[in-house]
Amino acid sequence: MQTDTLVYIGRFQPFHNGHLAMLQQALSLAGKVVLVLGSAGAARSSKNPFSFDERKAMITAALAAWDASRVADIRFVGVRDYYDGQRWVAAVQQAVAAVVPAVASVGLFGHFKDASSSYLGDFPAWPLVHQASFGQLNAADLRRQWFEVGGDTAAIATQLPAALVSFLQQFAGSTAFADLQAEYRYLQHYRQVWSAAPYPPVFVTVDAVVHCCGHVLLIRRAGQPGRGNWALPGGFLDQHERVFDAAVRELNEETRLDVTPAALRSACADQALFDHPDRSLRGRTLSHAFYFKLPLAQLPAITAADDAASAQWMPVQQLVAMESTLFEDHLMILDRFLHLFDTA
Repeated sequence: MQTDTLVYIGRFQPFHNGHLAMLQQALSLAGKVVLVLGSAGAARSSKNPFSFDERKAMITAALAAWDASRVADIRFVGVRDYYDGQRWVAAVQQAVAAVVPAVASVGLFGHFKDASSSYLGDFPAWPLVHQASFGQLNAADLRRQWFEVGGDTAAIATQLPAALVSFLQQFAGSTAFADLQAEYRYLQHYRQVWSAAPYPPVFVTVDAVVHCCGHVLLIRRAGQPGRGNWALPGGFLDQHERVFDAAVRELNEETRLDVTPAALRSACADQALFDHPDRSLRGRTLSHAFYFKLPLAQLPAITAADDAASAQWMPVQQLVAMESTLFEDHLMILDRFLHLFDTA
């Protein structure tokens, strides 16, 4: 099939030799390739250690070492994690349309690896150009090996373009890597603790979106995972409490918000369940979020406590710009109640 442009979607965390072979094949089939980098804008995590710009630079360097003349044939676009399949598909289509001429024929390029490849069936307007994988390389395995050996690339160097090896070696000496490795070790221990459960555990958490005077109450996480990220006040549901009571309890424990429980109950304007299977690195975690709209003339006093390193009232208009510092899917929780992207 002759196609002007092929769309190749991935997180590329990191971009390995299998990805490079796929990209080379895509370029042999079409004049242009749009690389859609997933999880764009997200805070660093052991699952997504590299930013959009870092991944773009790594891929560009790897491609240039192969054939510098083809670098100009790549268009990079980033798409955030919406934790909503239809919304994500629409965002991908919009991002591609912004860099591809309307008259161009577009195809979708990729291969079915496992359940994570189901998105290849979500773009019926783009004919699928299926490509068998080149080897059995897996970015998750490469990340695991990299973290296990403290950033030494020797064990994975043969599976990466040379430009990537140099970048990873340098990155391994950074504070960012040390934080990511600490998170990785925390999550490994966390999963080991729960591995003896008779069934795969499903965790229930609560989050509180407190809105007052054009601001939202956020805390900076003191512990793993996501240490240092900004987050909504919240935590795990106790065995003998209702989810609303848990949200009020966690809000008080982490922020000492100077508002009575009765006032919070009357100010609760909405609630929603966030249950995407991949929303948390800790495993299957459902969060009940409650939206409190405080009808006050000034911001009530707060004091960080418990799991919060700090607590702060953040202007609503700054929340989207904070995306790279927000924990897990908390930007999407905020958007659900505050409609951030309607005005962004």
